[in-house]
Amino acid sequence: MQQQLIARAKELLSSGAVARVVGWTNGDFCYDITPATFSSAQELEHGFVYNDLCQPNLSKYLIAQTKKEGKTLVFLKPCDTYSTNQLIKEHRICRENLYIVAVPCTGKLDVNTIKSHIADGIYSIESTDDTVFVETFSGKHTLSKEQAMNDRCKNCKGKTHVVFDEKIGEDVPYTPVSRFTQVEQLEAMSCEERFAFWQNELSRCIRCNACRNVCPACTCEKCVFDNEQSGAFNKAAANSFEEKMFHIIRAFHVAGRCTDCGECSRVCPQNIPLHLLNRKFIKDINEFYGEYQAGETVDARAPLNTYHLDDCEPDTALQEGRNG
Repeated sequence: MQQQLIARAKELLSSGAVARVVGWTNGDFCYDITPATFSSAQELEHGFVYNDLCQPNLSKYLIAQTKKEGKTLVFLKPCDTYSTNQLIKEHRICRENLYIVAVPCTGKLDVNTIKSHIADGIYSIESTDDTVFVETFSGKHTLSKEQAMNDRCKNCKGKTHVVFDEKIGEDVPYTPVSRFTQVEQLEAMSCEERFAFWQNELSRCIRCNACRNVCPACTCEKCVFDNEQSGAFNKAAANSFEEKMFHIIRAFHVAGRCTDCGECSRVCPQNIPLHLLNRKFIKDINEFYGEYQAGETVDARAPLNTYHLDDCEPDTALQEGRNG
């Protein structure tokens, strides 16, 4: 697959159809795959990669690239197309300056998940359709692909690309799964148990802003957390209230626009399951206003951006749920 993508990118570059390519490249470690921009066949040959470790969602990087002269070619996995579509809807990405090639995905490997099974130093990860082979300083290990995938791939929204100009490869069979199992488990807890859960998780936050910086829904030119007059200026949490509010405020800011891409949790150096906050909001919106998937189309208006006389009132619904 990697060579197919490189060959197609070189064709489009040489023909002048596109001016640059957004894809993935190797970082400092074998598993440290990172987004990158390529502008020549030589750069593609020596740097472009596509494998089971290409987790990063490329959509946010298109905001800057599509403002440049000429078209930008991007290779998108199915889940990435939802975020891209949402950004097109919000006029953050210029669709006319974008050429999208859809690539199939059977789920990506997550190094933190692998490390939870194998604690030793990793220097090599290879995979087949079903098996992952990991070499460490202490020896070789084998995991199933299911064991090595993170939560977002195990709870995939689907294998269908919602926006593209052409496809490479065949569509992957998809079995629908419930994304809200963990949210339901949290809802089943008492208030005290939920508070203790999030207190434990959020207390590890070091305010590195990795979640905010990677999030496709966080595209404000000046974030409230960078505004010195906002009262929420980006700084280390001064107390336990600030510690919680940073993530809760951010979750409210992306409510109705979050596509559940899971990038926030993927990049968190403290392994905080931040996606569960967003997924809780998605579940509530579905229950209050009807099923809605952000980024599925560029035409449908989000439930929180529309109003109907028969709209559910959340306070009433919650009260009826308690009484029922």
